[in-house]
Amino acid sequence: MTDMRLDHLSFAAGPDGLASTAQRLGGLLGQEFADGGIHPRFGTRNMILPLAGDTYLEVVEVLDHPASDKAPFGQAVRARSSLGGGWLGWVVAVSDIKPMEERLGREAVNGNRHRPDGKELLWKQIGVNGLIADPQLPFFIQWESPAEDHPSAGGDDGFSLACLEIAGDPGRVSDWLGETVDAPLEDVKVEWVAPHGTPGVVAAQFQTPSGLVRI
Repeated sequence: MTDMRLDHLSFAAGPDGLASTAQRLGGLLGQEFADGGIHPRFGTRNMILPLAGDTYLEVVEVLDHPASDKAPFGQAVRARSSLGGGWLGWVVAVSDIKPMEERLGREAVNGNRHRPDGKELLWKQIGVNGLIADPQLPFFIQWESPAEDHPSAGGDDGFSLACLEIAGDPGRVSDWLGETVDAPLEDVKVEWVAPHGTPGVVAAQFQTPSGLVRI
């Protein structure tokens, strides 16, 4: 058993592109997103908004890059954006990704991006194919960069995730995690709704200095 926690939520950019999508969400939340940089191995790039509780919100878009056709994450982002954008999924951080590799029968892939200040962030991730097949399922990430470089660093405590609304089956997600779904979401309220159409993240509610905002 490995420590699990909610790491971040991922929102795919709409047809108006990354900057406009981030500006729209930031306007709703009352806080600006920061440029996160390019993920060269996945053919994507992101903008991020740090949240309290060592979590963050990312808006991600696919690049016109060969990697985006080969990497599952690039494929997932492209598919969601082609539907008009919206919630891509939720991501669980684990302290040790090896048990996930053993359970899923494959190796995690390396991820990296250079922030605008030049610092490189490093991690491993696995499970994006599960997300593609069944969008209620999270994928897993193990950060290799120090905690002080985590994208949630420097966030305003006034901005936090209050509730995650997921269309799906908590039993199915628990099977995928290898333990109860409460483990990574113990600090987050989750509302499970019966899927009408595709399962996955339906909405997220954020606590902001101006009150609750649902996206």
